[in-house]
Amino acid sequence: MWSFVVNGVLWTLAIYGLFEIIKSIMYICSYTNLRSDGIYVIIAVKNQETKIEGFLRGILFRLLYGKEEYIKDIIVADLDSKDNTLQILNKLQKDYECLKVSNWKECEELINNIDMN
Repeated sequence: MWSFVVNGVLWTLAIYGLFEIIKSIMYICSYTNLRSDGIYVIIAVKNQETKIEGFLRGILFRLLYGKEEYIKDIIVADLDSKDNTLQILNKLQKDYECLKVSNWKECEELINNIDMN
C-alpha cells in the first residue's frame, strides 16, 4: 500500500517536472528572437552619492544572476550633480560593460532619435 502511494507521488512529480521542462523550452524558443535586440534602461540621477552604488549594484546583480529579462544596456544620465556621483558612476562603468554613463543632453538626443516605426 505504501509503495503504491510513494510511486504515485513520484510519478506525479516526474510528470510535473516534464511539463515544466517542456514549458521552459517553448518559452526560450518563442522569445529568443524577440529578445535579441535587448532592452535599454535609462536611469537619471542627481546628487545621489550615498545611494547610487548600492542601487546600481542591486539592479546589475538581479540582471546578471537572476531571471530578469535580457537588458542590453543600462544608461545612467547624471543631471549635473554637485557631489561625487559622477566619479562613482565612472568606477562602476569600468566594472560592468553593460553600464554606460552619459549626461542628460546625450540621453535626450538618443530618445529623440528613436524611430517609432
